[in-house]
Amino acid sequence: MELYTDLYYVKRIQEGDLSCFACLLDKYSRQVHSLILKVVCSREDAEELTQDVFMKVYKNIASFKGDSSFSTWIYRIAYNTAISATRRRRMEYLAIEESTINNVSEEEVARMMGQTDPSEQIEQLEKAIGRLSPDERGMILLYYMQEKTIDDLVEITGLTVSNVKTKLFRIRKKLFVLLKEMEEK
Repeated sequence: MELYTDLYYVKRIQEGDLSCFACLLDKYSRQVHSLILKVVCSREDAEELTQDVFMKVYKNIASFKGDSSFSTWIYRIAYNTAISATRRRRMEYLAIEESTINNVSEEEVARMMGQTDPSEQIEQLEKAIGRLSPDERGMILLYYMQEKTIDDLVEITGLTVSNVKTKLFRIRKKLFVLLKEMEEK
């Protein structure tokens, strides 16, 4: 049970009580690290980038206005930090033909996802997620694993509501194509 809200700690930090930063660090360090790790796919890089994120949070906490939740604010910093790091590395990721993705129906996706053993399904899904681009992995993690809403994703990514919905729709279809390819091998 949480004794105080994130806003309580933020206000205390903004008023000069820097010891409260440890409470926010304890609460969010695992989640931020998990998001970054899913995006960059390297433990060492994820650890370094997580530290960078918390340094950015520490330096910029005075600018937090409370327009969004603190968790959304910190996830935006983490997401942008991770995406920027992957862009600098210019990694190549799987490209799937647009026509292939467009020809997949939501019914096919739902049917395939219900056919296999859940533990096997999770293992296959993790492999498929690993083949997505960093920003796609980040969005999927935030939406499904961190249970962020569409509005939260808008705040975190800086995209519009329709862009977020479209990206999630296309990522699900892309995962279907990847899972189907893996099933056929």
